[in-house]
Amino acid sequence: MSPKKDLGAPPGTITYTGDNKGDRIKITLIEYNETEFFEQDFYDLSQCISSMKPNLVKWINVEGVHKTEMLEKIGKLYDIHPLTLEDIAHVDQRPKFEDYDNYVVAIMKMINFTDKVEAEQLSIVLFENMVISFQEPFGGDAFDIIRTRLRQAKGRIRKCGADYLAYALMDAVVDCYFHVIEKIGDIVEDIEEEIIANTDAKSLLQLYNLKREMIGLRKQVWPMRDMISNMVRSETKLINPSTDIYLRDLQDHVIRIIDTVETYRDLLSGVMDIYLSTNANKMNEVMKVLTIMSSIFIPVTFVAGVYGMNFDYMPELHSPYGYAITWGVMLSIMIGLVIYFKKKKWM
Repeated sequence: MSPKKDLGAPPGTITYTGDNKGDRIKITLIEYNETEFFEQDFYDLSQCISSMKPNLVKWINVEGVHKTEMLEKIGKLYDIHPLTLEDIAHVDQRPKFEDYDNYVVAIMKMINFTDKVEAEQLSIVLFENMVISFQEPFGGDAFDIIRTRLRQAKGRIRKCGADYLAYALMDAVVDCYFHVIEKIGDIVEDIEEEIIANTDAKSLLQLYNLKREMIGLRKQVWPMRDMISNMVRSETKLINPSTDIYLRDLQDHVIRIIDTVETYRDLLSGVMDIYLSTNANKMNEVMKVLTIMSSIFIPVTFVAGVYGMNFDYMPELHSPYGYAITWGVMLSIMIGLVIYFKKKKWM
């Protein structure tokens, strides 16, 4: 179980709330401008700082937030508020955007889908000419495409400042949401077809698990709309007006994701209703057959019961044709009821 926030701790107390992997913190330093590009990996913060070159846009990617002493060092070095460091270490944060004097910070979730939706917290701190991103070391992220664009000088990313880099990182994360939702959509279609064809308990379990995943995904996506809206409305000088158009485009992408999530959520609820209705219809068919059979045999059982009574003075008992007549009456009742039910289209 992940450690919880210390009760009664003062604001700004840095406590890691995720699963402690015990790995070393990896720091990747990328520096660039329109003509130059440098990339190095470090496991020591002081070496990373001493290797920095002047007059270049810098991206420091920190993989691992479980060592709070490292966060404290970075916070002192770049004057990051303790409340921001607290939010970075608390990896169950709601996506949000906050504006400080010397930096702005955006916190969101990177997601991946294998058998279920897996989310890890991403914190992006934007300074005047530098971006610091904090993520948990889960063996990969959404930034490979950004690294490729930086290395190969594709697009406008090498021509723009740190604010555009921060936008590009968030855009890469949002693009992953599209991929995850596409995979979930394929699974929803398969489950829908499977449930219509065969309503078994396995399908119900898959449907229930997928519905829970969509609820969790909805909780991650909805706050992102407010986060990006706050970025667009922010009066900070760290985000150039030329970047606002890209942030608005990112906001449109998030709204599309929200609409798709809501659509699949409603679709899953509809599939659940189909499952329950199909099971109810099957049960009704079974009860209908049993009711018809009971209706056919109840009168016959009544006749058999009457003539099964142990009385000496029953005229039909001494008739040589009593047995045949009784059978004829019972068969006539049964055939008559079958004909009646067919005319009523009950069978």
